[in-house]
Amino acid sequence: MSASVLATVGLAGIGRSLRESFYMFWETFWPLVLGFSLSGAVQAFVSKQRMQRALGDHRPAAVLRASGYGMVSSSCSYAASAMAKSLFQRGADFVSATVFMVASTNLVVELGIVLLVLLGWRFAAAEFVGGPIMIVLLVALGGLALRGSSVARARRRLEERAARDHDHTGVAPEEQAHLDQLPPAAKLRSPGAWADAASYAVADVTMLRRELVIGYVVAGFLAVLVPVQWWADLFIRGRGFWTSLENALVGPVIAFASWVCSIGNVPLAAALWHGGISFGGVVAFLFGDLITAPLVLIYRKYYGGRLTLRLVGVLYAVMVAGGLAVGGIFSAAGLVPGQRPPNVAPSHLSWNYTTYLNIVFLVVAVAVYVLHRNQARLGGGTGYATDPVCGMQVRTSDAPARLVDGATTVYFCSDHCAGRYRAGEGHGGTPTGAGVADHSAGTPRSTSAERLDQD
Repeated sequence: MSASVLATVGLAGIGRSLRESFYMFWETFWPLVLGFSLSGAVQAFVSKQRMQRALGDHRPAAVLRASGYGMVSSSCSYAASAMAKSLFQRGADFVSATVFMVASTNLVVELGIVLLVLLGWRFAAAEFVGGPIMIVLLVALGGLALRGSSVARARRRLEERAARDHDHTGVAPEEQAHLDQLPPAAKLRSPGAWADAASYAVADVTMLRRELVIGYVVAGFLAVLVPVQWWADLFIRGRGFWTSLENALVGPVIAFASWVCSIGNVPLAAALWHGGISFGGVVAFLFGDLITAPLVLIYRKYYGGRLTLRLVGVLYAVMVAGGLAVGGIFSAAGLVPGQRPPNVAPSHLSWNYTTYLNIVFLVVAVAVYVLHRNQARLGGGTGYATDPVCGMQVRTSDAPARLVDGATTVYFCSDHCAGRYRAGEGHGGTPTGAGVADHSAGTPRSTSAERLDQD
């Protein structure tokens, strides 16, 4: 923030904005802990190997499977895009892989819980009603636009890059067998498996900390400093369908420009709702976390410029249409909130259910962190590594990207993090336990230090 902006805003305005951000965080602390803990458990107990089977087309059965796999995956948009690329490279239909990506960022538990607390049950319901609508629209439109030579070239592009980088699995046979054969019931009885679940939860928080901080801070400044008249000028109001259409068209554009993805855009959505955007416009904005500027650049790197333009165009169209559809459905059913809250978050702390739940889930958060810190002692960590850039826990068997150097391999959640690591933005070196595996016991080695793309 420049000195001129600071002078205009004033210290008092900055203070009020940061206080508003804190109160929004306070209101959503317990659902964040609950959501990330549930997400970590699902990621630990549901094998990703199942996600890579039977997605060779976009018929109803494959779409349902892709949606289900997405719902039990990490909500991080970067990780979702990397996993979608991995599924596509391994033979999945491009539309089904995109369905997985949409489901993993719009139909996950933690998102619904935070929406419930910060915006109310109607917005949480709208997300889960709109998600399937958007998936249906994606299959219909994607079946026409996301096909043909551009998709074939994108697959060859990924295959050639993998071959050029001397792709290896990097997983010992006994380790792979352990990952594939361990039954779910045995995992539920294993302290190590619960420690792995805790590590997934901690890793997801670490991975999304930037998005969460930006989302809360930006939302606080928007709620306090942006005049209501400015929102009135930006969003058309009081013109029926044209209001709904314009708001739905603008919502994803704001998402693109905000650079905030995943759960981090929920507090910003609350600020937009407070400022006057329509119900459907808020929903379209929430759907827009897959076309933020950084992700568009990642798509271009994955698939090339031509397919990226088609992909972003299709996603934007289904986001707008999904927002409009949800707005129309909820309006017809009389479920659109009639009043907007005067404040995005409470103006003071008090002893209410939120405070009591926050205390309870603070204890839960400490317990999750203790399990994470004692992962190795409890017998967890087999087949896992931590991305040294973002902190996400990944399975070594299906890590979206990796770097092999002699007897060690560094694993990453996505090409985005691998690129940052190569550019020197990681934690430095290849510390043991920070995304590194030792392959000195007979697994293939690479004589170079090149990054390996998706398997």
